Amino acid sequence: MSGGHYSYQFQASRVRAEFFRLLPISLFVVAFGAAFGLASTQEGLSPLESILMSATVFAGASQFGALDLWGSEVSVLPMMVVVFAINSRHLLMGASLYPMLKQVPPGRRYGLMLLLTDANWAACAQDYQNGRHNLEVIVGGGLVLWLAWVLGTALGVYFGGLMQNPEAFGLDMVLGCFLLTMALGGRKSPRVLVAWLVAAVSALAAWKWLPPNMHVVVGALAGGLIGLFWLEPKAGSGKEVASDH
Repeated sequence: MSGGHYSYQFQASRVRAEFFRLLPISLFVVAFGAAFGLASTQEGLSPLESILMSATVFAGASQFGALDLWGSEVSVLPMMVVVFAINSRHLLMGASLYPMLKQVPPGRRYGLMLLLTDANWAACAQDYQNGRHNLEVIVGGGLVLWLAWVLGTALGVYFGGLMQNPEAFGLDMVLGCFLLTMALGGRKSPRVLVAWLVAAVSALAAWKWLPPNMHVVVGALAGGLIGLFWLEPKAGSGKEVASDH
C-alpha cells in the first residue's frame, strides 16, 4: 500500500498486545489525570475545557505548567515558551526512533508522534536496543495512556476530592521506576552505561542550577552526545560478546 522503501508493516495483533503491555502503567496515569482535572477546575477552566485540553494536548507536565500561567488574562507567548521548553525532550525522543520511523510514510510517521510519551518511548527504545523494531508500542501503548489521561481528567473534574495529591501515595515514583526498569533491561555495554551516567549527572546539575524543567533537556542532550560520538563497533568485527544467555 505504501511506496517501496517504506517497509514497516504494522500488525494489529501486536498493537493490541502493546495496549495491554502498558495497561498497568495507565492505571497510575489515571491518578495524575485526576489531579490535573481537579487543578484545572480550581484555576477556572470548565469541565469541557479541561477534558478537551487533555484530549488534544496529551502532555501532563506541560499542561500543569500551563495552569501555573493561567489567569483572567492568559499570556499566550510566555505559555508557548514554557510548554515548548517542557516538551522539547520529544524532539530528541523522536530523533532517537528515526531508524525505525524512516521505514514509515511521513503522514503516518508524524501521526505516531502524537501518541509518543515517556513510557512508550522507553519501551520502544529498549526493544530497539535488543534488536526488535516495535513501533506498535507507540500506537497501542500510546492509545491506552491517552485514554487513561483523558479518563483521569474527567474523574478529577467531577470527583476531584478523591485524588487531590497522588504524590502522597508515592504514585509520582511509578513512571520513574518504570523508565529505570526499561533502562536496566536494555543492552548493557560501556557505551550505554557511560551515556546514562553522563545524562544523570548533567540532569542533576541542571536541576540544581538551571531554570525548572531544563534538567530533562540537558540530561537528554548530554547522554545523546555520548551516543553520537562514541559509536558502536561495526557488526561482524568478530567480537560480539555473548552477554545474552
